[in-house]
Amino acid sequence: MPVLVLPAVSAATGIVTSTVDTNAPGYDLVLLAHVAAAVVALAALVVAGGSALALRGALVRGEGVSEALLRYYRPGANWAGRVLFLVPVLGFALLAMSGGQWTVGDAWVSIGLAAWSVVAVLAEAVLWPAERRLQEAVSRLGRSAVAEEVEDVAGEDVSGDAGSGPPASGAQGLCLRTGVLGLGLGVVLVAAGVLMVAKP
Repeated sequence: MPVLVLPAVSAATGIVTSTVDTNAPGYDLVLLAHVAAAVVALAALVVAGGSALALRGALVRGEGVSEALLRYYRPGANWAGRVLFLVPVLGFALLAMSGGQWTVGDAWVSIGLAAWSVVAVLAEAVLWPAERRLQEAVSRLGRSAVAEEVEDVAGEDVSGDAGSGPPASGAQGLCLRTGVLGLGLGVVLVAAGVLMVAKP
């Protein structure tokens, strides 16, 4: 049985305001899609960070690259990560469906949108390009990859000779930076999600 949503009248001001029907099937579907997109994007960021750190561990230990890392670092775009761009689209749809109850001017919406923007810009400009460089290195190295065999990844000498100090500017450094960035962006996205749920 459909639910009729009537405008609410504020007793103090007499202003007619709309209310959101959170029982409407359409609203629930958009909300579910919004949450699912955020979860997929979060998982993609965490997996990107974790995979980079796992690859660094293999390079530090001088081990071959595992089958799981070979599969993850196959050349190609990180399409799961691009689900991140659906989050605000579905969020704006929810705002429109709220009948004016929530707007971009609400602090929790604008802060969440700003946090999402930081994540999206850093993922697109830094994280995913770094992943592509790691893909190139792993595809060249194959299963027998060790740090000493890597040369000229993204124009850097990543040999990590004992005399040159720690290979912070090489493959291990690239893995570390990518890993920390991926996990850090995941934390920011979680914080934005908590804010969206709390609606302070």
